[in-house]
Amino acid sequence: MARRRGSIMSDKLKMELAGELGVADIVRAEGGFGSVSSRDCGNMVRLAIQRAEQSMV
Repeated sequence: MARRRGSIMSDKLKMELAGELGVADIVRAEGGFGSVSSRDCGNMVRLAIQRAEQSMV
């Protein structure tokens, strides 16, 4: 399977979600999302899905 290049979520949305979860400081201090735990990244995806579902209603 080919890997997808680029990002589906904008950097602005990612930072908003990271701020809601309290991990935005980690992203800023470490220089990116590579230092965010898998659990927190999963929670960011869950929040993004919830937002998308709410916008469809």
